[in-house]
Amino acid sequence: MIKPLSDISRPLCPSLLSQLLDESEKSGGAMGARPVILCIGTDRIIGDCLGPLTGSLLMERAGNSLFVYGTLQATVHACNLEETLFQIKKEHPASTVIAVDASLGRRCRPGSVFVRAGSLKPGMGVSKDLPEAGDISITGIAGTQGSQPWLTLQTARLSLIMAMAEEICECILDVCG
Repeated sequence: MIKPLSDISRPLCPSLLSQLLDESEKSGGAMGARPVILCIGTDRIIGDCLGPLTGSLLMERAGNSLFVYGTLQATVHACNLEETLFQIKKEHPASTVIAVDASLGRRCRPGSVFVRAGSLKPGMGVSKDLPEAGDISITGIAGTQGSQPWLTLQTARLSLIMAMAEEICECILDVCG
């Protein structure tokens, strides 16, 4: 069976993100409700700081015009993800959630950024069992999958993570800002 295009990860671009937001609103989100941006990761591991770095850039550039959870100062990570998801559902019940997280890729080259409809599974690359997050997923490939995923994330290039965070931030601001 062939998946609909919206279920397939595709390279991030503003027009695609806008299309996915429109589809999400039509399938259950409140029309006109501002989306929530959930930026997942920790500031303690370079390869995993894509989410918090993106969240900090969004807060710096958009201020209070966006609902952003997860920044370098207030990270959303394995220990507080479930609580944060509960808080988002309580405070923004009709909003579409755009989840941003780093990932490890098999064939994709590091630095690639993808978007798709549907939730993402944080921690999967390092064998953590965490709840799924988001209605729309944006993932940046921080490194390649291998036998030592923690080492891959710890040795990721900061310049690569920064470039992906900038790309994600600009795309979100183009569509939601």
